[in-house]
Amino acid sequence: MRLLRTIQLDASDSLVFEKAAAPGEWAVSGAFAFARNEPAKLHGKARRAFRAGFLGLASLGRSTLVQIVHASEADREAVVDMLAAQLVAHFGAPDIYAARPAAEDEIDFAASLCVHPAGVVVAVTRSCEAGTIRETFRALRPREGAGQHARAFEFLEVVGEENAPDEYLDLAGLGKGAGA
Repeated sequence: MRLLRTIQLDASDSLVFEKAAAPGEWAVSGAFAFARNEPAKLHGKARRAFRAGFLGLASLGRSTLVQIVHASEADREAVVDMLAAQLVAHFGAPDIYAARPAAEDEIDFAASLCVHPAGVVVAVTRSCEAGTIRETFRALRPREGAGQHARAFEFLEVVGEENAPDEYLDLAGLGKGAGA
C-alpha cells in the first residue's frame, strides 16, 4: 500500500501558506477544509492554500508537494484515526464515530493518487467551478541527473499527463503573491 507524506524541497511553503506542514507528515488533498468557504472570496495565503496545498494531518499545515511512500496497514489505520480526530477537533464532526467513515474515504482517496512508484512527488492545482471544487494532480519526477535529493526546480517532467490541459503553476511566484 502507498500513501502520501509531505515533502519540503525548500523553505517556500513557510512563505506561501499561513501554516506550513512539517516535512514527513501524512497528507491528504484536504479540499474538504474549504467546504465552508467561498473560494472566490479567499485572498493571499488562504487562496494559495486553496489553489495548491495538500493538508498535513498532524499540524493541519499545508504543503505544496507530497511524496508517494510505502505504508503498512497499521500506518493506514493510524492515519485514519489521526484524521478522524482532526475532523472532530477542527472541522465540526460530531464525534469520532461519525468522523471515521469520512476519514477512511479521504485516506482511500489519497491512496488512489498513489498510482506511481514510491518516491514520486505529487502536486495539486485546485479551482472552483460552478460551486464545485475541482482538483488536478500532477506526478513529478526528478529531471535526468538531478540526483536523489533534487531541488524544487529540478522537478520538471510530468509523468502520465500527456492529455492534461495546459496549466502553469509558478511555485517560485507563489511566495511572492503571483497567481493569487
